[in-house]
Amino acid sequence: MTRPRHSPDVLVAGGGPAGVAAALTLASRGADVVLVHSAPEPGRHVLESLSPLARPLLRGLGVLDRLPSACHAPCYGNQSSWGGPALRSSDFLHGPYGAGWHVDRAPFDAALRRAARAAGVRLHAGRVRSVARHGSRWRATLSGTVMTAPYLVDATGARARLARGLGARVVHTDHLVAVTAEAPVVLPVPDDPYGTRGGPERTSLVESTPFGWWYTASLSHGRHVLMAVTDADLVAGAGLRTPEGWWAALAATRHVRTRAAAHRITPPDRLRVLPAGTSRTLPPAGPGWVAAGDAAAVTDPIAARGITHALATGIAAATALTEEAEGDPRAPSRYAALVDAVHDEFLRARAACYRGEERWDTPFWTRRGTHGGVTRQAAGATPGSSR
Repeated sequence: MTRPRHSPDVLVAGGGPAGVAAALTLASRGADVVLVHSAPEPGRHVLESLSPLARPLLRGLGVLDRLPSACHAPCYGNQSSWGGPALRSSDFLHGPYGAGWHVDRAPFDAALRRAARAAGVRLHAGRVRSVARHGSRWRATLSGTVMTAPYLVDATGARARLARGLGARVVHTDHLVAVTAEAPVVLPVPDDPYGTRGGPERTSLVESTPFGWWYTASLSHGRHVLMAVTDADLVAGAGLRTPEGWWAALAATRHVRTRAAAHRITPPDRLRVLPAGTSRTLPPAGPGWVAAGDAAAVTDPIAARGITHALATGIAAATALTEEAEGDPRAPSRYAALVDAVHDEFLRARAACYRGEERWDTPFWTRRGTHGGVTRQAAGATPGSSR
């Protein structure tokens, strides 16, 4: 049967993990889905960690074996210096799902879209510029055409462009940024979890500092990523506006500096400043539409759960639309309540994590309530534990 080219059952705006997860889930249930995607913004994504918990989600979507090794490097665990100078380690090797990944987002997202196309999702290059309700359908103006559909998924990222156009608002908890640089890895030794053989460590490393915290990890095909994370209004005071100041701040660390030296990393020529703040969209769903991934809620990168959250909300969003199409008008509100509950739990875990660092009476930490006493539970929280 030939389906109307410009009248799918569901229009998904956004070709990242959330949009693809929603599209694949809907297509597997027989829906005609158009996935609208645009070229990635240069420098928007440098590196993201993928928790082992994402593996069953990818497997369930039928894409785990379709992701080429060129788009990810193994992550065997986390190392952190948080709440004290010592370096603590946690590994994934003995967990039920195996290693995590350090993901290079552009090729990762492209591989996901290829898998969606193979599953029958129709891809449309461009951007949804506006949507409006016309009777029982959405009328979407796209780059170069107009489409109508009874159901809509907003997976446009943290700006939640479509949801805001429908009356939702984005509420920010903070304005965190990551000041980032890439460098080549000089000594590539594969599968060396903690760098014991002189090669690049296949772990992520987090080290707290008075202005915030540092993150570093090795990517595939000879690259290393380092990022200083702080509030946007503290960047200048921390000296992070210039490569020279950023390098001086790195030199003041203990563990990140050691890893950079081991990889013979030299001062960067340029920096990228990426938004990394926490926010949520209210509401994240309504009759005939749902927001997924960052368009629903954005989490602090200290939790390393962005892609996992995107996949999970994409699947849940598709389920909500399916249930609504089958006659349950309350499905979008149940999905919205789920997103809100998960985000509230994340905020509690994040607060516990930040309260675990009490060494500095500086603006970054006092804003996060790290002084005035720490509970036993909060003191035990570590970066990555709020996934």
